[in-house]
Amino acid sequence: MQFHFSRNILTWISYLSIISIMKKRTLLPYIKNASENFPVVLVSGPRQVGKTTIFDIAIDKKRTKVSLDDENAMVLATTDPVAFFEQYSPPVLIDEVQYAPQLFKQIKILSDKYNKNGLFWLTGSQVFSMMKNVSETLAGRIAILNLQGFSQSEILDKSKVEPFIPKMMKTRQGYKLTTQSAFENIWKGSFPRYRTSPKMNWKMFYSSYVKTYLERDVRQILNISQERTFYQFLKVLAARTAQLVNYNDIARDLDITSKTVKAWISILETSGIIFHLHPYSNNLTKRAIKTPKLYFFDTGLVAYLTGQDSAEIISNGPMSGAILENYAISEIFKSYWHNAEEISAYYYRDKDGYEIDLIIESEGRLYPVEIKRTSSPSKADIKNFTIMEKFGRDIGMGAVICLRETPILLNSNVISVPLNYIS
Repeated sequence: MQFHFSRNILTWISYLSIISIMKKRTLLPYIKNASENFPVVLVSGPRQVGKTTIFDIAIDKKRTKVSLDDENAMVLATTDPVAFFEQYSPPVLIDEVQYAPQLFKQIKILSDKYNKNGLFWLTGSQVFSMMKNVSETLAGRIAILNLQGFSQSEILDKSKVEPFIPKMMKTRQGYKLTTQSAFENIWKGSFPRYRTSPKMNWKMFYSSYVKTYLERDVRQILNISQERTFYQFLKVLAARTAQLVNYNDIARDLDITSKTVKAWISILETSGIIFHLHPYSNNLTKRAIKTPKLYFFDTGLVAYLTGQDSAEIISNGPMSGAILENYAISEIFKSYWHNAEEISAYYYRDKDGYEIDLIIESEGRLYPVEIKRTSSPSKADIKNFTIMEKFGRDIGMGAVICLRETPILLNSNVISVPLNYIS
């Protein structure tokens, strides 16, 4: 069987294979398990986080590989799915499957026909655009896993870390942390290609990433003619990371409509650039703010878009607290997703001034978390936790994520957690 990869794609796959040897990914055993139990396995996540790489580690010699970044393969997939699978027969790895939603019906037919697990390995970087097709055609046949950039432990080749829960922090081990090393990690970001290439220029990498994103994903999701304005929109959003989303303010800053802002934010979420943290509320929290907060998956991208060209600039600048919060929350999300688990997480803010950065819901309890740019957390940092007594729920151990080197109890039910312990 002949493949129609371009030279660039072959080079990229070869390069990714080298990366895979250098870093262990926490998600890998879950992919192998899913492949043993489902006919279809989809690994979703933004571009350049190593989706193809992680499959390359586990690939068998008999598996066909095809990328829909290749124009010939993409045309065949979209015009004649039956012929596509005659040429790229299962077991097969299909990269960037979102470009050809026409394939999903045929994948269902072949999954039922062969009745074997591990037939189809898929990657996709436009998560929400795929979900409708997946839910309609592959329900019960597909395992969906989420991969992000390297976690802290993956960067250091440490043993895998379980999903973050404050009560487990008494026994978890971390690595040595200084304020400088913390903000160095924040500035460098989590993209595998940059983190495994010591000589690569940081600004060049992120400039190329943004340019590629604008030229490919944005144009394919929505026909945007205002590319310069969209780039300014990215910068405005990055400057507002870890803040409440205010569509009207963003629209006013860019002289566009709030409807356009909502559409463009949806694009960023669709392609895995940002995510929302929604407010916690129930019948007993009627004074709670209802607006979501916005975060980027990669803090290196935030630093690039806001012109912060070094770790020192971030650490000493006005955004240090916000970008630290963004980093901590994204790392906590990774600790769940890379262990093939979902996370139920919220923030809390109300009209009386009570605010909690993060509330994790697990095992029927709510776990409050504050994120502070300090190496000396105090009881004053957890004063807002008392509002949770009015939530009518069981409250678990709380945490203050900070820049301490080791954990310490702040009271009988709250622990300070070093940033390096969370993922």
